[in-house]
Amino acid sequence: MKRDGFGSQLGALMALIGSAVGLGNLWKFPYMTGINGGAAFIIIYAGFMFILCLPLMLSEFIIGRRSQSNPVGAFRKIYPKGKWYYTGILGVLGAFIILSFYSVVGGWAFKYFFTALQFGFTDIAGAESQFNQFIQSPFEPIFLHLLFLGITMAILWTGVKNGIEKYSKILMPLLFFMVLILAVYAINLPDAKLGIDFMIRPDWSKVTPSVILNALGQGLFSLSLGMGAVITYSSYMGKTENLTKIAVLTILMDLVFALLAGLVVLPAVFSFGFEPTQGPGLLFIILPEVFASMPGGNLFGIVFFIVLLIAAITSAISLLEVITSYLTEEKKISRHKALIYSGIALLITGSVCSLSMGVLSDILIFGKNIFDFFDMISSTYIMPIGAFFIAVFVGWKMKKKDVKAELSNNGKLKLRTFNLFLFLVRFFVPIAIVVIFLNLLGIF
Repeated sequence: MKRDGFGSQLGALMALIGSAVGLGNLWKFPYMTGINGGAAFIIIYAGFMFILCLPLMLSEFIIGRRSQSNPVGAFRKIYPKGKWYYTGILGVLGAFIILSFYSVVGGWAFKYFFTALQFGFTDIAGAESQFNQFIQSPFEPIFLHLLFLGITMAILWTGVKNGIEKYSKILMPLLFFMVLILAVYAINLPDAKLGIDFMIRPDWSKVTPSVILNALGQGLFSLSLGMGAVITYSSYMGKTENLTKIAVLTILMDLVFALLAGLVVLPAVFSFGFEPTQGPGLLFIILPEVFASMPGGNLFGIVFFIVLLIAAITSAISLLEVITSYLTEEKKISRHKALIYSGIALLITGSVCSLSMGVLSDILIFGKNIFDFFDMISSTYIMPIGAFFIAVFVGWKMKKKDVKAELSNNGKLKLRTFNLFLFLVRFFVPIAIVVIFLNLLGIF
């Protein structure tokens, strides 16, 4: 039976951008920019996207397309002698753990979208207590988590070409258009210039080793690297696609979305006198307060949370596809059964993550509730470790001629920077990831 795949380069690009553009851009990037001093952080972050994330993304492309297989099967096919397929298993496990809590946050986005539809952003003082009361509820967050999972599964139900590619081609241009509208509105708010200056005028005195390491880590998180999604999607690419071109365009578009998200959030935050250093609560606590303060804030909120939902769903389908492709190809389960089994398992683990904010809050693992533990184990351990072994595998274990053949489409494309790529993937990327890992562990 012929393996499903992307029907065009545009379809592959839209799907990869959809995988990359998610909560990392719309939720994490604005608050990370806020707590790391603004423009200087953005410049460092953009630099690392190309010298760290680009060679790493290309490494995942090479593994995926070379093997035409899921993350576990990919390592088995390319290097059958060793135990490198454990890197793929780690990626599948990472995708499952991330999606367990990611779909809960997707449910929160539904809640705030419905609130905006009901013109519910009116109580400036009560935003934090409303958010805490909602996430501690035993029923509503789980129902919305199920709704988010159901939509994700429905998109994947019809396969890669008729599911992932079809909806990515519709959703990504729509997402870009709506974010652009929000950014134009936000930069025209009173005193929005304060937020714009914060993003474009670097204050290098605020740059510390921590800021640099945060910029490195944000790049890894934003592009969904090190946990199987990019390997899975690239395994659906045709042999004539220009991998370098797709990787560069994906990173550029991810940067554009992150900057537009910053221009949506930070000028609005400054305009109404709030602090940009609020951290993770910026999206669900500070922004509702901003929406309650601004003219037409509820309409702004409706569009914003539609944008957030689209971004979250396009990333979630890439995570669920990692699990689905593994079950169908390694365990020989039909696609529909794989989706149903995965959905049931994720409903259970996601519900536990949600309940850990309320009735299960007394259950702690290493001092963290289950939601935060899942977040920590994926971002602090699984993604950096997976990324490290992917870089080492391509740099040192794969045959140099095979790596070159994939990047050049068997000699049809010129490779002017191949030696630079090899140097980065062999030395710079692994060392940088080790530094990020040690920083996340609190050693730096």
